Amino acid sequence: MCNLYRLSKGPAEIAKLFGGGAGQPGNAGESVYPGYPGLVFAEDRVRQMTWGFPLKLQGMKPGSKPKPVNNARTDKLDNFMWRYSFAERRCLIPVSEFAEAEGEKGAKTRTWFSLPNEEVFAVAGIWRDTDEWGPAYSMVMTEACIHVADVHDRMPVILPREIWGDWLDGPPDAARLLCQPYPFDMTIRRTSDPWAKR
Repeated sequence: MCNLYRLSKGPAEIAKLFGGGAGQPGNAGESVYPGYPGLVFAEDRVRQMTWGFPLKLQGMKPGSKPKPVNNARTDKLDNFMWRYSFAERRCLIPVSEFAEAEGEKGAKTRTWFSLPNEEVFAVAGIWRDTDEWGPAYSMVMTEACIHVADVHDRMPVILPREIWGDWLDGPPDAARLLCQPYPFDMTIRRTSDPWAKR
């Protein structure tokens, strides 16, 4: 599952690329982690939201911060947590590259995936308003394509530009058909950077 991605462009550049309004500037960083702010394209504009739907686990102490559930599996989109957001509130998540952990337990490093010759691409997302964090979004995941499969068995749903509108505005049954492993070339960048910063 994707728990880290980067976005190298700001709200104004994303708005121009996605063809909408820029929204209010926020404090989203270039590296985005679960529970932190990121940029999404929703309701015809770039918006800052928290990455992950809040989930209060049983047995949590009062006042504990909820867990951000930042990945929504395609085969689980009918579950209560995702159902209404998928039907009514789909968004595009602008991404420059996403990371997966690779290697032995305790020594995992960051392997990054991007698209050749594209500084920003769109990943399928869903969003909703929350009491805890305001607007929050989750990334839709599907089976890994051949470029990702050696590192992880799942990957974000990457949407080519020509189907952005179908994801945002199409009926749920048609949108579900877009949740496929990416069929085109990808760039893989392996690093020695530890997955977990100590």
